[in-house]
Amino acid sequence: MFKNILVPVDAGDLSERAMQASVALACQLGAAITGFVAEPLQPLHVDMRSPSERDAEAREHAAMTRAHADTVLKRFAAAAHEAGVPFTGFHDQVPRIDEAIIRVAEQRGCDLIVMVTHGRGAFGEFLFGSHTKAVLASSKLPLLVLH
Repeated sequence: MFKNILVPVDAGDLSERAMQASVALACQLGAAITGFVAEPLQPLHVDMRSPSERDAEAREHAAMTRAHADTVLKRFAAAAHEAGVPFTGFHDQVPRIDEAIIRVAEQRGCDLIVMVTHGRGAFGEFLFGSHTKAVLASSKLPLLVLH
């Protein structure tokens, strides 16, 4: 049925739930997991710094996000490996996380997306937005939402 599950994660408590549930699901289905960390682009600042100072800050931001993603994906890979589940992990810095999730799922041949939601309700979604809701609205792939 499902052979390649995309699981977008970050370092939050909900991501731990997504990792555990997707590994268990992949074991049952005989599927592989594609772990994905989508990091937002560095915020733009209007300031009087020199181009070299801005470039140095951009390099530092890229290194920090890469280190964060590597840490998260290593933990995910270890859980998958322990369960005997094939795992591929990668990250990217993107302007829109929901669009990146859909693009990556399509590019990597995923046939299911597993995501978690905070369950903030309508008011919380209005204030903070919802990547899960945006993926659900835009993706043609099945989406398993964990609460």
